[in-house]
Amino acid sequence: MDFRQALFKFRSYTPIPFLVVMAIVAHPTFTSMLVGFGFVLIGEAIRLWGVSYAGSETRTTGQVGATALITTGPFSRVRNPLYLGNMTMYFGLGIMANTPLLAIVGLFYFFFQYTLIVSLEEESLFKKFPEEYLRYYQSVPRFIPTIKKYSGGGHPQPAVNWKGGIISERRTFQAIASVVIMLIVFWFLRG
Repeated sequence: MDFRQALFKFRSYTPIPFLVVMAIVAHPTFTSMLVGFGFVLIGEAIRLWGVSYAGSETRTTGQVGATALITTGPFSRVRNPLYLGNMTMYFGLGIMANTPLLAIVGLFYFFFQYTLIVSLEEESLFKKFPEEYLRYYQSVPRFIPTIKKYSGGGHPQPAVNWKGGIISERRTFQAIASVVIMLIVFWFLRG
């Protein structure tokens, strides 16, 4: 099995080492909680925006593939808004825990992981949508959003579905709430 495929399949579990280390070294303060939570909210807002366009297909853990090439909404500014949102959230959790080094190491950890996964996803998209994806790939950055909105897509796009996005993000909301509650407990116990 391609290592990238394994990372894709188990990407829901790869944050566990980050969270375990965070739980061990966390010493949150009021300021770290407030600043870090701002990053968490920004990251989740990016994820929710992306999922509201891409739908629950983003939750698949089987083979890499997409039924459509989405180039609107957040995808018109960055090719991988969900991974960008994840990296922003994990960075924010590291800040909330008042562990700046962990926040930076986590950012690199997830950047490396997502770069490998995205390379596999891109191969699939190049095969399925060769000309369309090439135009999109050349116009829209992988992880750093651009100000200029992509408008080169001539194929049908899904309508934004905020309700579906919220339903799809339930597990993410639960995970965020659990980690934030854990950090609040640490704040009171270790502060």
